[in-house]
Amino acid sequence: MNTRKKKLAIVGNGMGTCRLLDELVRREATRQYEITVFGEERGGAYNRILLGKVLSGESPDSIVTKTPEWYDAHGIRLIQSTKVTRLDTLRKVVETADGQSRRYDVSVLATGSQPLVPPLEGMRGEDGELRSGVFVYRSIADCIRMREYARSGDGAVIVGGGLLGLEAAKVLSDMGLHVTVVQSSKILMNAQLDEIAGEMLARQIDRTGIFARLGRTVESIYGDERVSGVVLDDGTTLSTDLVVLACGVRPRVDTARASGLPVNKGILVNDTLATEVPGVYALGECAEHRGKTYGIVTPVWEQAAVLADVLTGQSKDRYRGSKLYTRLKVAGVDVASMGALEPELERDEVIQIVEERRDCYRKLIVRDGKLVGAMLVGNTEATAALVQMFDRGDAVPADPLELLVPQRIAQPPGERVVCNCNKVTEQTLCDAIASGADSLAALGDCTRAGTGCGSCKGELTQLLSKYPKPAQSLPLLPLLASA
Repeated sequence: MNTRKKKLAIVGNGMGTCRLLDELVRREATRQYEITVFGEERGGAYNRILLGKVLSGESPDSIVTKTPEWYDAHGIRLIQSTKVTRLDTLRKVVETADGQSRRYDVSVLATGSQPLVPPLEGMRGEDGELRSGVFVYRSIADCIRMREYARSGDGAVIVGGGLLGLEAAKVLSDMGLHVTVVQSSKILMNAQLDEIAGEMLARQIDRTGIFARLGRTVESIYGDERVSGVVLDDGTTLSTDLVVLACGVRPRVDTARASGLPVNKGILVNDTLATEVPGVYALGECAEHRGKTYGIVTPVWEQAAVLADVLTGQSKDRYRGSKLYTRLKVAGVDVASMGALEPELERDEVIQIVEERRDCYRKLIVRDGKLVGAMLVGNTEATAALVQMFDRGDAVPADPLELLVPQRIAQPPGERVVCNCNKVTEQTLCDAIASGADSLAALGDCTRAGTGCGSCKGELTQLLSKYPKPAQSLPLLPLLASA
């Protein structure tokens, strides 16, 4: 019997890799593979969704999900601060920018995405680097540089009105800066919201003290050694001390392209997350499956589970694509969106509730008795039940308005999903608390709840208060071991 371990090389050390490693460890994959992870940033994996915490002044350690010690403890080699330039897929060698060459038997590209940086006039100095005061909002290092530069009373222009841009705007506003968001679309978060929802969000954000210039673009940046202002496409000038670029992301495929892998918008993969080249797989934001790329955590988690099964030969499950839903607090405003944003077929039924005075908006799209889309701004109380119905494809009530009244939706006790990212039910959380999980961290370790986007942490805290731990705490049960 051949007991030689295969060499598994994972290129990238972001959230996709973090989850894949968890899934591999659960399947005891280190008995089959010598695993090496190549990361461009220094340190272990971290939750990029929570970058706002670092920007607001918290320690980078607060969002780290895997320390370098974790890799050592699990027999996984982490090569930090190293850029992989290409895979020599014929010789099966990983080539890095510092001249290293390392063999592999199987490789996984989890290179994630890269920020879109528009070529704004005056953005760069003579040396080609970003002018002092111009920042890209993408990494821990970006956040640390930004918070060291920003001072209360400064002006800040955020280029981009998506999730990241609004998050940066809220943090900088809370730090005492005068903040203006410039968004090319007339709708904030236009990838997740329709016109009415975007208007409601804009009104609520205005109340936080943040200004929004919608349907406008930044044409140029001016200043001498430091940024002092921007010019918009309508000729308006805004004085500012900081310009933050949060214009969206695109799949990072440079390594794949240099390796000769088939690439469209992302790295092309099939239902096993395999590329056309034997022994090379891809997952996460960089992967394109059936014409789609995904930029939220739930599909990445689903892909990681399938790929771990494929690599360890423990299941014949395949990845068939993901249903998209997000539930977030955007600049202090509760927002949820799932599925279709607008009706797509003539038979689609649209139900909308607009509360002008409260700036709340709820919308459902129903097709053939099934929920195919929903969005909520301001009042997101029904989100958990809606996500469960959307995900399962359950039939909607005869009166779809009942969906927007959570207590009217019949759900067996305990089946309510609290953590949408990891599909953790209230019953699972109650069992964990009864077994001794007495904190958010303990619940996360035991059930994974709260380790994705983090939007469920408020509900987790409520459950911890509602179901106090027993006087004699028991050892934590491995609740996910048989999940």
